[in-house]
Amino acid sequence: MSTEDHVEHPSERLIGRYARGDTEDTEAALEGGVNGTGIAHDEVWALEAHLESCARCRARLAVATRHTTPAVSALVDGVWDGLAPQLPAIAPMPRRHRWALPLSAWASPVMVPWLCMTVLVTLIAVILDSLSGQGVSFVLLLAPILPVFGVAASWARGFDPAYELVAGTPRAGLQLVLRRTTSVLVVVISALLVAGWLTGAAVAQWLLPCLAFTTGALALGGLIGVTRAAIGLVAAWAAVIVAPTLAVSRTPVALQAEALPVWGAVFALGVMVVIARRGAYTLLGIHR
Repeated sequence: MSTEDHVEHPSERLIGRYARGDTEDTEAALEGGVNGTGIAHDEVWALEAHLESCARCRARLAVATRHTTPAVSALVDGVWDGLAPQLPAIAPMPRRHRWALPLSAWASPVMVPWLCMTVLVTLIAVILDSLSGQGVSFVLLLAPILPVFGVAASWARGFDPAYELVAGTPRAGLQLVLRRTTSVLVVVISALLVAGWLTGAAVAQWLLPCLAFTTGALALGGLIGVTRAAIGLVAAWAAVIVAPTLAVSRTPVALQAEALPVWGAVFALGVMVVIARRGAYTLLGIHR
């Protein structure tokens, strides 16, 4: 005895009513209100869930549709007759590489140009360091804000054409935020490791500010949106640190070794805020 024999199938009357579109929503649209005779919403949901897994009932629905709505069946048959000769000429969808699916869970295609720009900015910082001699370290000066660009791009609503689809998935909360942030940090930290090796900058001097700004962007993003938070942090860093540093040609206190405990505290505070407000990352407003 097959598995389907143990399942309770919908009656012919219910199948026929569903084929006619006899639901509460249909009656509300036609009569301006629901009089209680249409199929209830929960019953429609249960029926559709059953049809997804029962080929026998789908065949019953097809037969009922031909009897109850012959015009619709004729229209579908006409469309199918027109499409059938063209189907063999349509090229099949290209097969996805094995690494494509895992990679899509960690990064978005729209992040690629922004990450390339981040690497290019890092290269420019190395060149400026080599030209400036013993002056200000541009690698240290730009390291804190480099990952912020990638984090903002990964959640920018205007840059991602699949934003609504991604934001509506069950994993669109903190888990996906951290996945994409991790992919950004892997690229940025790799580029900064090379830049630090070429310029002689200590790892801790650029790593802690880099992580602190990343968690700061995510923590503020839970309140005002990741993109707005990233723009605000970059603007504040440019006005308070970058501009005065270039004006006096001296490394600021914020980028010296004495400030590392402060950066560590900022990083820890950002992590705690992100964890405490992890539910905020399920809201659509967080991606704006």
